[in-house]
Amino acid sequence: MKSELVSISEVKLNPNNPRTIKKIKFDKLVKSIKDFPQMLNIRPIVVDEDMIVLGGNMRLQALREAGFEQVPIIRAHGLTEEQKREFVVKDNISYGDWDWDMLANDFDALELDMYGMDLDPKLFQVEEDNESASEATATKFNDYTIYFGNEREMDIWYAFVRRLKDKFKDEDNISTRILRYIAEVYGDNNMKESQMILKFIEYDVEDGNAE
Repeated sequence: MKSELVSISEVKLNPNNPRTIKKIKFDKLVKSIKDFPQMLNIRPIVVDEDMIVLGGNMRLQALREAGFEQVPIIRAHGLTEEQKREFVVKDNISYGDWDWDMLANDFDALELDMYGMDLDPKLFQVEEDNESASEATATKFNDYTIYFGNEREMDIWYAFVRRLKDKFKDEDNISTRILRYIAEVYGDNNMKESQMILKFIEYDVEDGNAE
């Protein structure tokens, strides 16, 4: 089957697609499409004879959000209604597993996050275990370990890190970006170092996290 380029207004979202996406992940998808639109030609959206999406519902939504006027598609002809339903589900199933060791060693975690990948906490742990951060002993922590209590915490952290990357493009080190950010906050608020520390403690207390 050959792909073709059509007006995005011709393609219809599939109302029976059971796949959903959280806003922060949807934003990642939009950004990844903007950053690498050529990938759409390699992996077009699959539609049926009525131009209803069988594969690529989220991508179509992201394309609309990104302002695309055309989209590459592949038409799937001759499928029964049952086969269409089966295609929708199977297209969203992941049969394989990631090799997290290879990802951690050969790829930058921030880079993977920018690609829109769901990051596994194992990427940021020195050793794999099932203990929470509160249960982990001090010997399991080092300067390069980040433990997230849940997916929301991880999403917030990486949204912040992405913002720093955009803000301080001349820096290639995350630690330096964070230090520059702190210095900027310090300068903008005319705070002394002791005041700044108290401000962070105050935020922690107000948030209900301090003991």
